Amino acid sequence: MSKPYGKPDRIVVALGGNALGNNPVEQIEAVSNTAHALLGLIEQGNEIIITHGNGPQVGMIQNAFAAAHDAIGTPEMPLPECGAMSQGYIGYHLQQGIGREMHKRYKRWHAATVVTQIECDPDDPAFKNPTKPIGPFYTEEQAKEFMAEDPSKVFVEDSGRGWRRVVASPDPKKIVEADSILNLLDNEFIVIACGGGGIPVVRDYENKGCYKGVPAVIDKDLGGELLAEDCDADVLFLLTAVEHVAINFGKPNQEELEELTADEAERLADEGQFGKGSMEPKVRAAIKFARSRKGRTCIIGALDKAAETMAGLSGTRIHE
Repeated sequence: MSKPYGKPDRIVVALGGNALGNNPVEQIEAVSNTAHALLGLIEQGNEIIITHGNGPQVGMIQNAFAAAHDAIGTPEMPLPECGAMSQGYIGYHLQQGIGREMHKRYKRWHAATVVTQIECDPDDPAFKNPTKPIGPFYTEEQAKEFMAEDPSKVFVEDSGRGWRRVVASPDPKKIVEADSILNLLDNEFIVIACGGGGIPVVRDYENKGCYKGVPAVIDKDLGGELLAEDCDADVLFLLTAVEHVAINFGKPNQEELEELTADEAERLADEGQFGKGSMEPKVRAAIKFARSRKGRTCIIGALDKAAETMAGLSGTRIHE
């Protein structure tokens, strides 16, 4: 996977939920299109590391175990294990999709998925103020019963749709499997890692400082940003459903942006120009990556225009 002169050598590609569908059948079809775009990036001479969202997949896993628990008493599945399951089967589908696309192109690269843990600070303020909704909706009576049974669980009313559990969303501090990821990259693997932002873990000092999972969710864009830093990437590529970052989104004076400095992006984010649960986390991750080392760039663009975006024909570039 050697690169032409002047091209970035190492890219972290973060796939949004639109790249994966909402169930296994949709996902297999979506991954075929995703693999085509990813192989296009490699053929441009880039080395890629793939990360991805997992919100719909974790929700599906949780709902299945919750239904089985209610129906036949199957044990509930803790959130860290749900995250690990989603990383495994999404990685499996990506590996197969990439393999099929490589076969069409007569390429012999290898792909591997790393089930990835992300160390968090147990004193992160997020653990005292859980805000990330997960899992199925319940009635108020059910939610209060769950909280009475297990006071560590917090449920809140969600926009008139019912009550949902909320968990912490702490900042990612360290990728536990970073050395394994780098070793695979050095041996020319296409690596899939940090799915869903990674599985949140903290040090268990009652067990010799080993790691233990915690019921939390890492923001997938911040997880991708940390992956890009740790892999010494030149470019963080956040693929989503739109071609550009925009200001005044959805209004008559909407303006699509092609290039921003980190300072300009931060000013616009502080003004509330980007959706809190959609574009703003991507822009914040882009700012952090652009400032992490001179010469780094984050590109936000559409999956179906990945090759054009890398060639500078689409997307929004954010740099120092």
